[in-house]
Amino acid sequence: MTDLVRLRPIVEADLLLLERIYEDPVDASEFGFYGWRDPGQLRKRFEQGFISERGGKLAVARASDDGFVGDVGWHEVITAPNCATWNIGIGLLAAERGKGYGSRAQRLLAEYLFRYTRHYRVEAGTESTNLAEQRALEKAGFTREGVLRGSCFRDGAWRDMVSYSILRGDVDLGGRG
Repeated sequence: MTDLVRLRPIVEADLLLLERIYEDPVDASEFGFYGWRDPGQLRKRFEQGFISERGGKLAVARASDDGFVGDVGWHEVITAPNCATWNIGIGLLAAERGKGYGSRAQRLLAEYLFRYTRHYRVEAGTESTNLAEQRALEKAGFTREGVLRGSCFRDGAWRDMVSYSILRGDVDLGGRG
């Protein structure tokens, strides 16, 4: 089966579309718009580099033509004095949602993180009313863990989040991992 998407580094030509995901209420969606931000913030981060030991951001591109459709990101969350996990997120352009890109991109990101880092767990969360993202995470192999009450403030209200995870042992890396 040919993949729908691939992950790649973000290039300068992607920045205008990437900014729409975070700064345009339509492309950010009702679940992704958290108010207006510094319009130069993403460009500054791009110039400093989107990937570090503690997290990063990659472009989600159509496999057929390498066209930018969104991004995936990850950051480290300390869970105990000697333990950490990756927390991931995704943003897709409004016109690219509902095509299966999100579930595939999140699975590819989890596989990437398990191949190239030592973390045992990748987690993700979404608002309890974001049923499309819950389906995408489940399709990507993530397990629903529970509801975190009142853990997200957006649009003037505290909202419940649903927590998901995937463990290194849940992913077949073809003998590598």
